[in-house]
Amino acid sequence: MTESASGIILRTRPLTETSLIIHWLTPDFGRIATVAKGARRAKSPFSGKLDLFYAADFSFIRSRRSDLHTLREVSLREAHGAIRGDLAKLQQAAYAATFIEQTTETETPLPEIFDLTRGFLKYLCHHKPAPQNIFALELRLLRELGLEPPSTESRLTPGAKKIVQALADNDWTSGLRLKLSTAQTDELSHWLHGFLIFHLGKLPRGRAIAVAGH
Repeated sequence: MTESASGIILRTRPLTETSLIIHWLTPDFGRIATVAKGARRAKSPFSGKLDLFYAADFSFIRSRRSDLHTLREVSLREAHGAIRGDLAKLQQAAYAATFIEQTTETETPLPEIFDLTRGFLKYLCHHKPAPQNIFALELRLLRELGLEPPSTESRLTPGAKKIVQALADNDWTSGLRLKLSTAQTDELSHWLHGFLIFHLGKLPRGRAIAVAGH
């Protein structure tokens, strides 16, 4: 039976000389993987529709034997081209994808995380890839995972505590309009670094580069 979904492409990789595996983040199905047969051919109907961080509506046939389903049709909604045209933005978006893949299970509905990711990518398209982008992303993802850092009980300076609250609670534009000093950036980076190590066991790959933001 054919099923339909809306999703964001988190990762792609070759399966054969002509086919691709597409890893999606969707609100209703969570993270799922599909195989796009013939997608690497020049005249494929998938041509121009499957790339990192594309948002699309798609249909697929669920496999009864594995967690790799067959992609049928794709209707591109948003390409987020500004991200792939800027290496620093691409690194921050890639870190977001790695974080989500490390901390969530497949085939589990993730509507809040999907909305958060969609908002992050939209913001990133139009703004600089600053360190606070990553801090806000981490704080909000951790909250959705039930692992919100207790900033009020931490050893953060009063100024850093206010920044944490603003990044976690405000919308993307309001919270990320804050200007952080080098000392505040280092303080928040080290604080979240320790929290992530403690609760996740290891840092999601690419964090240092993503926080650097350049």
